[in-house]
Amino acid sequence: MPTFIGIDVSKRTLDVASRGAELKLRRVDNDETGHTTLIEALRSLGEITLVVLEATGGYEVPVAAALAAEKISVAIVNPRQARDFAKGVGKLAKNDQIDAGVLAHFAEVVRPAAQPMPDEQQLQLTALVTRRRQFVDMRSMEKNRRALAKSSSSLVRSSIDDHIEYLDHRVAELDRELDDLIKRTPVWKENDDLLSDVPGIGTVTTRTLAALLPELGKLNRRQVAALVGIAPFARDSGEAKGRRTIFGGRAAVRGVLYMATLTAITHNPLIAAHYARLLAAGKNAKVALVACMRKLLTVVNAMLRDRARWNPALVETNGLDS
Repeated sequence: MPTFIGIDVSKRTLDVASRGAELKLRRVDNDETGHTTLIEALRSLGEITLVVLEATGGYEVPVAAALAAEKISVAIVNPRQARDFAKGVGKLAKNDQIDAGVLAHFAEVVRPAAQPMPDEQQLQLTALVTRRRQFVDMRSMEKNRRALAKSSSSLVRSSIDDHIEYLDHRVAELDRELDDLIKRTPVWKENDDLLSDVPGIGTVTTRTLAALLPELGKLNRRQVAALVGIAPFARDSGEAKGRRTIFGGRAAVRGVLYMATLTAITHNPLIAAHYARLLAAGKNAKVALVACMRKLLTVVNAMLRDRARWNPALVETNGLDS
């Protein structure tokens, strides 16, 4: 009989529930000792069909990696999906053990695809890119405060300036470390060389795509657009035709792609022509910009898929936009 496991993850504990086999273990600590205890308990059940966890701000990564290292299939799902499923089956109450049971039921009914866990290098790249983004966000906030601190004391202004200088230093330091990491990894270096030729795509974009969108080049254009959150979803019912909207996806990737597209509609002939056509057809400027984001993402996805260099003359004719 197939066995499905649901794990509700918190900072300190893991609540566990099963479907298809009885599991006596109900809660373990979210640390290496707890992970070992959990794996031993799961092994006592025989072959595990699937383990499902919710994404929990990174607290789920160590246990997911430990399970994957033991060749146990793991799927990390969006909490919204699990909560909507719970409402759909009438589970309105909520606590850690109930949530674990809902995840086990979700695993049994929906059977989300198991995901390969990122290796150590991928985790390192993701951590560096994420930390750089945090520093840049902090620097932007400090610069905004500096602009409003003209009437403040010199001590306040000096404190802000010192912090901005510190953040500049830290961002530059992370840029050097990211450069070294990219150059030491042949696949990332090749991808970086391919994408850096595309007008509008800079080093921040290539690193973000490598770190936060490792599926790029492995999915079709519709799948990768949905993953980033720039695929338009229908809102139709009967004769009513709702307005298409984008929803969900990876916000950090979408933000970087947005900035790249702002540059591309000016400096990339292919994207600029696409943007002009959409405006001439009466599209709202923001709608046209999102469509250009999707176009740019589709092109770079096809370039990595086909290992092709940037050539705007060939994009439309050899399928690089499909």
